[in-house]
This record gives sequence, C-alpha cells and structure tokens, in this order.
Amino acid sequence: MKSATPPNGHVPQRPAVEREFTMRFTSTPRGARLARRLVSHRLNDWGHPYATPANERLTLITAELTANAIRHGHVPGREFHLQLTLAKDTFRIEVTDTHAERQPPSTPPAPNSASESGRGLLLADDWGVTPRPAAPGKTMWAELRVPTGGRPQTHPATPRSADSTSAHGP
Repeated sequence: MKSATPPNGHVPQRPAVEREFTMRFTSTPRGARLARRLVSHRLNDWGHPYATPANERLTLITAELTANAIRHGHVPGREFHLQLTLAKDTFRIEVTDTHAERQPPSTPPAPNSASESGRGLLLADDWGVTPRPAAPGKTMWAELRVPTGGRPQTHPATPRSADSTSAHGP
C-alpha cells in the first residue's frame, strides 16, 4: 500500500482521465450491490465485456471496497461515493466514506480460503487509503492495469453530467 503523499512531498501527476463514472450510494448492502453491478455494466459499455478477466477482477475489487465502506465506514444517514476512472490503461476505483476514525490495515489480511470476503484487494495492482480533503472520512482506492494493445471497440463516452449522479434507495 502506498502512502497518501510521497516522502519527497511532491504528489505525482496522474495521466489524463479517458473515462469516468461517479455516483453516490446508500450505505447499505443494497447500495453496495448496486455499486458493484453498475461498475460491471459501465466496464461492459467501455469495451470490457462481463466475462473478461478485467471486468471480473474490477467487479470483485469494487465489491470488497464497497462492502468495507458499509461495514467499517458507515455513519447513519450518510452515503458512500464511488468513482471509477480509466486513464492510460489503468482503472482506478475509489470509494469514499465519512468515517475517519476507522482506518484499514496497511496490508491486506492473509487470504483465507474459507472466507467469502477479504480477497478483492489481492486482485489489485496497487491500493491505498487517503484522508478525505475538507471533510471527515477517507477514500479507499485500488488500481488495476489493463494493457489493451489494440484498444477494444468502445461505445462513445457519455457526458459527464450523465455519469455523475446519486443512487438513493429506500
């Protein structure tokens, strides 16, 4: 896991975002399931079909991050925020919750074959946690590099305003 700021104090520039999906979800198991499904659908729309390793891995990573947000970062009446970006063959998933006191471990727990959770971050190429700027909470993030060589055919990008919404559920 990498720290929020490198030791030299210089924050590296990230490559330009090619695609972005962002949405708020209720901090409930239903919200986590919806987030996972919408990420999988968005990846399919972006040219990474459902049965591909990239879609499956990113969906499992999303499931882990969103489950952690509702299990360990839940504050009653508050939502979690998910952002999926693609920049230069690297997908980045960020899940922000509003509970600053509960921090994840600095290394993922050892895999337990009997457990149904705790394996999503093992699929990521890199992951970490950063404090939420100007508000209480934290952002857990994970990255997965997906070299495309000849980039697969994708649908035209939808306008950002259509991708930036909030999912409110009963």
